Amino acid sequence: MMKDIANLSYEEAYEALEALVARMESGALPLEQTVALYERGQKLAAHCQALLEDAELKIKLLDEAGSAD
Repeated sequence: MMKDIANLSYEEAYEALEALVARMESGALPLEQTVALYERGQKLAAHCQALLEDAELKIKLLDEAGSAD
């Protein structure tokens, strides 16, 4: 059973994306399943990007707060 993407940590989402890409690259999947995996992959990639952007913002805010002292 696949976990809801929104509940995945960055590491979990990235690992799931890697596994998904490996399955798709095998070429042994029917078209419908490949399309479904591609759609999930897009969502996983977007989730990873959002988590990275959030982490970058937190670091920036911490740096700015540290500079103000």
